[in-house]
Amino acid sequence: MATTAFVEFSVVVRPQSNFVNTSYLQQLHSHRPFLSLSIPKSAAALSFTQSQGFGCAIERQQCDRGDFVQISAVRELAGSLISAQGHRFAIVVARFNDLITKKLLEGALNTFKSYSVREENIDVVWVPGSFEIGVAAQQLGKSRKYQSILCIGAVIRGDTSHYDAVVNAATSGVLSAGLNSGTPCIFGVLTCDTLEQAFDRVGGKAGNKGAEAALTAIEMASLFEHHLKPLQ
Repeated sequence: MATTAFVEFSVVVRPQSNFVNTSYLQQLHSHRPFLSLSIPKSAAALSFTQSQGFGCAIERQQCDRGDFVQISAVRELAGSLISAQGHRFAIVVARFNDLITKKLLEGALNTFKSYSVREENIDVVWVPGSFEIGVAAQQLGKSRKYQSILCIGAVIRGDTSHYDAVVNAATSGVLSAGLNSGTPCIFGVLTCDTLEQAFDRVGGKAGNKGAEAALTAIEMASLFEHHLKPLQ
């Protein structure tokens, strides 16, 4: 049985400000340790400070008391990005701001192609705007025809609070679609302050976020297919 040694720490308060009553702190220090804890020896190199008021210092002491059982093996589950061949994907795309969303879609399609996803295994569904993405994604997810659903849109901040309402609706809509359908729904909606920021994210200096979202869709499809598939 594997064991791990533990180290005892005592926390001592040290003054870092002219406004601290130093005589009181000296009394505390003389009665140390007033707080102690035991943590694994491997994590013993701890220190922290505070910019104002009290500062704290960690003093390390060896402690031979008690051994704790350590788990020797942990099972890890992860999706694969090697290939998505045989998987079916749906892409829900908002038509509003299509100068942006078409480039996001293009990036996503190129990524799917590079990971061996056949064109006939991709369905593209157009909706009027980002507000409508969630309800369409949920229906597609409930159909059980797809391993993952990619949601693409672009919301650019304007002069009114309409931006906040649409962003919140799109975010919660995509999340709810995945939770309610049991099919991974990937958030690929840009939320930018300016059009320039959006163009930077569809092939500019920030890359293409549609392509990045497609990678997430592939990984989540693999994770669900091989490890998290719901019981029929």
